[in-house]
Amino acid sequence: MNRPYANADMDRKSRDDVMAMSGITDEGLVGAALSGDDEAFAELIRRHKRKVASTASRFARDIQELDDICQDIFIKVYQNLGGFRGDAPFSHWLMRIAVRTCYDALRARRRERLNVPLDSVDFALGGPSTEGQESARHAKFLLDRVMPRLKPEERLVITLVELEGYSVKEVAGLTGWSESNVKVRAFRARHALKKLIGEEYETG
Repeated sequence: MNRPYANADMDRKSRDDVMAMSGITDEGLVGAALSGDDEAFAELIRRHKRKVASTASRFARDIQELDDICQDIFIKVYQNLGGFRGDAPFSHWLMRIAVRTCYDALRARRRERLNVPLDSVDFALGGPSTEGQESARHAKFLLDRVMPRLKPEERLVITLVELEGYSVKEVAGLTGWSESNVKVRAFRARHALKKLIGEEYETG
């Protein structure tokens, strides 16, 4: 069995293998990985780790937990690779696992108060409006305080719809909920979020 990085020639061969695999579709890599090609699965990770990490970072409390969630996601992907049927893009199938893993993480620590960094605020918070960076900082501060107090399904749907920008149809596919269920949960989640923010203004 070849041992990568054993020498300079192997380094070049490894780079050549990566370049060769860059032209293979995700579906082709899945087939190769199922046949025992570990490098094919490594290429799948390389292609999709940034998107997975971006989504998981919405739910992780710190870098260590982010690493743990991402590792858990790709372990589940590896374990369930044989269940990929190819009737939807691999990226969609992978993100479905990622979202459900994040949801499970939220449910497992439902009563804990989190401190999840949020990069941006793309929806109206329903509170007093000001302009400029100070307003954005204040909005982020409020979200950091109130998001952990939402129920797991509320936090999930707010993150996917409002922060990640997924459509109702896409969220339904990622979560397994019906589209009507997504709409109802999103409506309730927005109401719950605005109520919590209102309480913060009253006590602030």
